[in-house]
Amino acid sequence: MKGIIIAAGYGSRFFPITKAVPKEMLPLIDRPAIDFIVEEFHNSGINDILIITSRKKKSIEDYFDRDPELENILSKEGKQEQLRSITPRKGSFYYIRQQEMKGTGHAILLAKSFVGNEPFVVAYPDDLHFGEIPLSLQLINKHNETGCSVLGTIHNPRNLERYGIIALDTDNVHVTDIVEKPAPGTEPSKEATIGRYLFTPEIFTLLEQGLANHKKGEFYHIDAIRSLAKAKKLVFIKTTGTRLDIGEPAGYLEAVFTYARMMPGYEDVLSQIYLSLKRMG
Repeated sequence: MKGIIIAAGYGSRFFPITKAVPKEMLPLIDRPAIDFIVEEFHNSGINDILIITSRKKKSIEDYFDRDPELENILSKEGKQEQLRSITPRKGSFYYIRQQEMKGTGHAILLAKSFVGNEPFVVAYPDDLHFGEIPLSLQLINKHNETGCSVLGTIHNPRNLERYGIIALDTDNVHVTDIVEKPAPGTEPSKEATIGRYLFTPEIFTLLEQGLANHKKGEFYHIDAIRSLAKAKKLVFIKTTGTRLDIGEPAGYLEAVFTYARMMPGYEDVLSQIYLSLKRMG
């Protein structure tokens, strides 16, 4: 199975830094956000990865490429640990530029020739996942069980009204609809979609039909997903593990501290930060 990472957006919520640094390259300590998605793909058995980028995002390509000059310097200086840290991940990386910001539906369509006639996983780097079973693998397992396209969800997150909320069939497996940002109390369930999808190739036909009738503005993939739901070809998986939402600055800040708590060696500095915040009231 192949993987698609949508990384073409402006990252406007993080202006001004994202004028020069792609949002996908903002770090959690010492690793850019997009690297966690690639690691998830690899741990899910996905080694052919297409990254959909845009102008000013060449640093993403550079990160996943070799740097022979730096490798040579570190090797001569005997810095083997640092040398290992910059060794590119295995697998095959491909890149397509979305030359105009025409929306996520258009971005996914750019992957049609790359994917071929096989299922594929789509990831948005706003959502990072940590857990025993990689998130993409959870979707793959559900697809293998049902043969359907699969949505990843989390149960009853904070600010439920900010998410797309799924409506469920009586079997509690198939999705019948998605309600975008429902008013509190009107949501059809407590299952909120996150930035991880597994699509069967028929999604491309639905996207092409939708784009042909699209009038103006960005073109999203929500209508194609609803068409899959109406045809009873869409299921969901209530994901397990820890999800970090780095789509906006407050969530990103929380994610940095949460990730630091997962990693050894940061206990003292986190304790100092906690004490400083406590003194500040």
